[in-house]
Amino acid sequence: MILAILAQITTSVDTSGVSEELKSESVLDLLFKGGFMMIPLLILSIAAVYIFVERVLTINKASKTPEAFMGKIRGMVEKGDISGAKVLCHEYDSPTARMIEKGVSRIGSPLKNIEVSIENVGKIEIFKLEKNLSLLATISGSAPMLGFLGTVIGMIDAFIAIANEEGSVSPKLLSEGIYTAMVTTAAGLFVGILAYLGYNYLVTRVQKVVHKMEYSTVDFIDLLQEPR
Repeated sequence: MILAILAQITTSVDTSGVSEELKSESVLDLLFKGGFMMIPLLILSIAAVYIFVERVLTINKASKTPEAFMGKIRGMVEKGDISGAKVLCHEYDSPTARMIEKGVSRIGSPLKNIEVSIENVGKIEIFKLEKNLSLLATISGSAPMLGFLGTVIGMIDAFIAIANEEGSVSPKLLSEGIYTAMVTTAAGLFVGILAYLGYNYLVTRVQKVVHKMEYSTVDFIDLLQEPR
């Protein structure tokens, strides 16, 4: 019954008039018409941008360990200059440098203890690199659902307005209610897609840094196992 009424109403809509009205609507006007559900979507979008920018800066800083770093460490350890190696590690504020510094400070201990010490520092550094990534993933999944919820609420409001309308239902009333309700879905999908792309980009960057940390750690352990 409802579908029949909708079909009858939509056939009488002047499509040219509706399209001209939609063209005159700016994107900002449409966003304001999305209703109160646009507020949490706006908050999620700001949070996603903040997390992405902050993580990019952090990961860029973590990946700045120069290629010559391990070569210098190797030379100092082979010469027995442990204090010089520690000073060199302090000069580079990066996860790799902090892991190697822990290993250098444990030279003289059993090799297993050195490996465990480096591994513990590595776990802490990885946790720092992955900070808030799970929140960004949550935003990518929750934003579309919030948008859909806003659309459902908007459609309910539109049908209530139609039910309260006396006499024939205005096609303008129906069309405005529907396209306004769909704004939240579009906004939610937009925020969710951007957050999802940002999350995958950051995960890839973190994995590259972790591989670099693992390579440097293996290189350092091999150095300690070389015959003197």
